[in-house]
Amino acid sequence: MLVYENVRKFYGSFEALKGVSLQVNRGEVMCLIGPSGSGKSTLLRCTNGLELIDDGRIVFEGAALSKDPKSLRAVRQRMGMVFQSFELFPHKTAIQNITMGPMTVLGMSEEAATRRAMALLEKVGLASKADSYPSNLSGGQQQRVAIARALAMEPDVMLFDEPTSALDPETVGEVLNVMKKLAHEGMTMIVVTHEMTFARRVANWVVVFEAGAVLEQGPPEQIFGAPHQPRTRDFLSHLGWSG
Repeated sequence: MLVYENVRKFYGSFEALKGVSLQVNRGEVMCLIGPSGSGKSTLLRCTNGLELIDDGRIVFEGAALSKDPKSLRAVRQRMGMVFQSFELFPHKTAIQNITMGPMTVLGMSEEAATRRAMALLEKVGLASKADSYPSNLSGGQQQRVAIARALAMEPDVMLFDEPTSALDPETVGEVLNVMKKLAHEGMTMIVVTHEMTFARRVANWVVVFEAGAVLEQGPPEQIFGAPHQPRTRDFLSHLGWSG
């Protein structure tokens, strides 16, 4: 579904991505792990054109991402993105946050958008919170509304940028459980995460980043059980991972 070919990204003289090449297959979950500042989130933001690459190509379902704003908007409609911060509209209820995209972008009627939104709130376990404002929801609940909002656009792939990093420990599990359900349903997902247990149990493929480059990649049993690179072992041991 997605192919990254020698992707490079600069911020001034700083090279944030140093020739990254990867591929993501339909229906699979790819987890990007590694130290903070190693390029994981940058790659994710380049995937849907929030950041433009400086060299290489990103190919989505056979077509290279264009730099044309209209083309990028069309691509973003097919890629749901969930950020670290929930990015909900504070003056709108949960259901209003979810219906806005389908109504304004897809031209869906309010009735149809509301039906879809209620089904998604049910899916993420928040049907009873449809009329609640973000300020009345916990962090975990807000993030689940954000996931439902992204799903309302019926994306082909979901991009998660450290979706649990801003949450209290007791609410992390409720968000990860929703993500696990999506994975089991066959949603293509790219997940930047520090949740190693999630990556070990849910990912089909794990990519380890270091200083803007891919340090190593492979199935989770290899990365977590028998990593090839000493730096990978060092990174995982600092997180308390013992296999």
